[in-house]
Amino acid sequence: MISVKHLSKTFTNPDGSKITVLKDVNCEIKQGEVISIIGPSGTGKSTFLRALNMLEPPTGGEIWVDGENIMAKGYRLDKLRQKMGMVFQNFNLFDHMTVVENITYAPMRLRGVPEEEARKEAMELLSKVGLAQKADVYPSSLSGGQKQRVAIARSLAMHPEVILFDEPTSALDPTMVGEVLSVMRQLAKDGLTMLIVTHEMRFARDVSTRIFFMNEGIIYEDGTPQQIFEHPVHSATKAFVNRIQKLVYEIDSDNFDFLGIGSDFNNFCVKYNLGAKIDVISEVMEEMLFKQLKDVRPLTLRLTYAALSDETALDFMVEGITTSPLPQGSAMDGIRAKVQQVIEEPTTRGFRVKILI
Repeated sequence: MISVKHLSKTFTNPDGSKITVLKDVNCEIKQGEVISIIGPSGTGKSTFLRALNMLEPPTGGEIWVDGENIMAKGYRLDKLRQKMGMVFQNFNLFDHMTVVENITYAPMRLRGVPEEEARKEAMELLSKVGLAQKADVYPSSLSGGQKQRVAIARSLAMHPEVILFDEPTSALDPTMVGEVLSVMRQLAKDGLTMLIVTHEMRFARDVSTRIFFMNEGIIYEDGTPQQIFEHPVHSATKAFVNRIQKLVYEIDSDNFDFLGIGSDFNNFCVKYNLGAKIDVISEVMEEMLFKQLKDVRPLTLRLTYAALSDETALDFMVEGITTSPLPQGSAMDGIRAKVQQVIEEPTTRGFRVKILI
């Protein structure tokens, strides 16, 4: 369906210097595949996606779609974009149009679909994404998640052969991510060909037929989700998929910046889409530091998040002891009722209490 050969993209900065974002990208994409594109920031993922539909014209190489070289002189890009939809980070809806007008505009203008037929199909698509009741409102009245679902419906209205998703959840409040991913999961089940730039590792693992790991401007590794996430070939791939995000604090007295830590925790949870857990994290941290471990100083406090396993944990580590610093009996019952598990384990340097949120 799509063949990419030796694709490259170089940008020229205002001072005349050049930066090469895509170096030598090669891949074959078949109909019905769902491909998630993952990798560190700045490695060309979004540029690659935008190059596929010529929103970011490549510097070199070839892109073949349905047997035609779309980089050839004279190729009609409007023809390409009717078969290749795109869903952006920031929705890009027309604010002066209602939701249903946003969806019917392109089919009526580009495909010549009669207004009544276009509206009927638009309503069917809105029902598919759970927003039929919002057909006649303006985008300004919608939440971020609702806007992105409208953007997906708008793309589907052109009956594309493939849809490109450029980090479709990155601009959303954490509480709205799930509703968009749910729609995308259904599209994958329906057999739609999709290429998705995403930082949602569990989603990529669960929904994809293939994974592209991009690094240093190339597709560093290409394989099934099982291969990429469980048996990666390259050390860079392994380091990326197993990465753990963390915040670490040394608590050596009662005069620590509790409010500052709370603010850091809140920002951390927003960044990694953990908004649903922030209240429990804050409550457990406060009770542990000011009640259960109030006489234990110094200690190390750590908040960790592993994207692949979706594990969030609060660690309280105390050096130089061999037994649990927690009080015995029912004192911890309140915390245990709020969390998944409380793990007490010795370490080479002391003892750790790990609380899975």
